[in-house]
Amino acid sequence: MFVGALELDVLLGDVHSLKQKRSVVRPVLAELRKRFEVSVAEAGHLDLHRRALIGAAVVAADGEHVRDVLDAVERFVAGRPELEFLSAHRRLLGPED
Repeated sequence: MFVGALELDVLLGDVHSLKQKRSVVRPVLAELRKRFEVSVAEAGHLDLHRRALIGAAVVAADGEHVRDVLDAVERFVAGRPELEFLSAHRRLLGPED
């Protein structure tokens, strides 16, 4: 079993309140769940209205599949016009860990 986790730090565009932030971030999270079948959440920068830390996790029998899914999630978020992609951090745990 392999477990992969991805943290994506993003900057939001013309957002002036936490309510506006939620209206931008929630649809992205929903699309990630639907498209990639990953667990996702807003995992940081909760008190900042122009920054978000999106966390995604996936479990699979094959480490290569986990990497492919996390790569696709990262590309999807980086390609969103309403988000400015700042950085990504990933972790992969396998049977030897």
